[in-house]
Amino acid sequence: MSTQDLDPMERLLAERACERLIVEFVHRLDLGDPSSVADLFTPDGVWLWPHGDRRVEGRDALRGYFGSRPKDRLSRRISTNILVTVSSASAATATSYLATYRVDGYTGGMVQPRLPANVGHYEDTFRKVEGTWLLAARSTHLPFGGETERLRHPGES
Repeated sequence: MSTQDLDPMERLLAERACERLIVEFVHRLDLGDPSSVADLFTPDGVWLWPHGDRRVEGRDALRGYFGSRPKDRLSRRISTNILVTVSSASAATATSYLATYRVDGYTGGMVQPRLPANVGHYEDTFRKVEGTWLLAARSTHLPFGGETERLRHPGES
């Protein structure tokens, strides 16, 4: 089946499902249970960071990776410019831009504004598995990035 054979409504629903995964990903990392991000991937899903050759493959490894983030981390991610391309009834790709605001050592309250820790884009591959769209691969590209700042609290040196 070529993309020309897709019903316009089927294409629209596929695009929306993939967009939803992109938004759900950052929501779970920032406001939910980070380890549950693994459930958004196919069983053999892959998370790639070409810079530094980081590769995490499979749901168990992804669950461990995302679940290991520091408990005192405060983060907010912004995803925008989401462009989904549906290539068949069960395959799609997307590019989306990201900005990540992140600090460690968070104990509550409001944090003074700061520049984002990372700015870049994701390149995603999606697969429809048993009627559900999932991430098959996510590659992170960060032309702007830095270390996570650790907040200092009164009395700390």
